Amino acid sequence: MKTRTRIKTILITGTSKGIGHKLAEYYLARGQRVIGCSRSETILEHPEYSHFQADVSQEKDVKDIFASLKREGTRLDVLINNAGIASMNHIATTPVETFRKIIETNLTGTFLFSREAARMMMKNKNGRIINFTSVASPLYLPGEAAYAASKAAIENFTVVSAKEFAPFGITVNAVGFTPFKTDLIKSVPEEKMNDLLEQQAIKRYARIEDITNITDFFISENSDFITAQVLFLGGIVK
Repeated sequence: MKTRTRIKTILITGTSKGIGHKLAEYYLARGQRVIGCSRSETILEHPEYSHFQADVSQEKDVKDIFASLKREGTRLDVLINNAGIASMNHIATTPVETFRKIIETNLTGTFLFSREAARMMMKNKNGRIINFTSVASPLYLPGEAAYAASKAAIENFTVVSAKEFAPFGITVNAVGFTPFKTDLIKSVPEEKMNDLLEQQAIKRYARIEDITNITDFFISENSDFITAQVLFLGGIVK
């Protein structure tokens, strides 16, 4: 007799659109419970989906989300730190507020959610945290200094937090995105995107199936010995 797989609760940041929205739909379709958040309201309606309006870079907003989950008696199994922003600018023309906003959203947001999620997961001696980085880091893309710096920091944070949380049964890994057709790159000239794709071993845009293949692997109960890994798609080498 087969043991019934327990329904997991997956928290995904930045679910109002793009990859976060597609990930939420993907895991809901597979019978999981999904908790999402974004600065805007959600259009996603599903009996197993809960949404919070929050700024991932604001500690109070993040703490309020986790306080609500604790009041409900939620057992958190997986955190996917998806929320992120980018802005293409030469360093010489980048306003400091733009730089701060990118760092706070991408890096501080990942830190805050990881910290609060780990505190919940520690009690169960089990959990999965997945962070998102980008090829902008290993490829040192011109015009992406702030974004690349935030993602390089996330890679380092992933490895250090994996070591700190390992004694509590929590794994921490990261997925490195190649270009994916979302609002994040819609303002990037096509010529620049083609040049970027040419630097990949497999020269195409990433698809949601490429991403869920990796998140499924990291989430799997069979992956409890996989941690501190940063896996880039498309044949990019760090």
